[in-house]
Amino acid sequence: MQMGVFQPSGVLLEVSDLKVKYGNIEVLHGINLSVREGEVVTILGTNGAGKSTTLLAISGLVKSSGGSILFDGKPIQKKKAHDIVKLGITQAPEGRRIFDTLTVDENLTLGGYISGAGARDAETREWVFRLFPILKERRHQLGGTLSGGEQQMLAIGRAIMAHPRLLLLDEPSLGLAPLLVKMIFETLREVSRRGVTIILVEQNARAALKLAGQGYVMEVGNIVLEDTAEALLANPEVRKAYFGG
Repeated sequence: MQMGVFQPSGVLLEVSDLKVKYGNIEVLHGINLSVREGEVVTILGTNGAGKSTTLLAISGLVKSSGGSILFDGKPIQKKKAHDIVKLGITQAPEGRRIFDTLTVDENLTLGGYISGAGARDAETREWVFRLFPILKERRHQLGGTLSGGEQQMLAIGRAIMAHPRLLLLDEPSLGLAPLLVKMIFETLREVSRRGVTIILVEQNARAALKLAGQGYVMEVGNIVLEDTAEALLANPEVRKAYFGG
């Protein structure tokens, strides 16, 4: 992991005219987004807007029916999910999806398995434990016995174990108490400072926009608004839709 504060630089991810179908139904209608290295980008939208599908397409868990996804200038839309992980893209999915019958340590070990990082794993694990001290206390405890907040920490920690250049996060605050939400977002800020690029799908629009530098708003499979996070925070339509006015 890189030390110090990382400043966004060139474009790391470029999504162009991306389309995805589930059966005969098109759910993404040609979306475009760009993410610079070291940046935090948030995607806002109501349920069914296509936010999660966008992340799944980037990580190779659903296949696109059109368009392109460039990572570091190279097309990845036809690659298998495990090969995309090896390139440096990992995801902490909605609903956490940790391994309930494995310990915290074992979940973290599996997170780093496919990257083949080996010698760096111990260092990265210690960084995860510094980010989430409770996980160190629970390291021998089964994942299924953790609280919801602890499981979310583990899901993020497991994704970090693969040494991502790009971290995809799907609703990390879902179902968590306000204090835990604040802690999760503070931790994500620290992850970003280390140079990890983040795409964040999040219903808590205010917290997401305060963390992000750039934001996109999706509606029924289309991106309808794109701007800096600061501008979106001040946008009357966004405020009405997501902040209650």
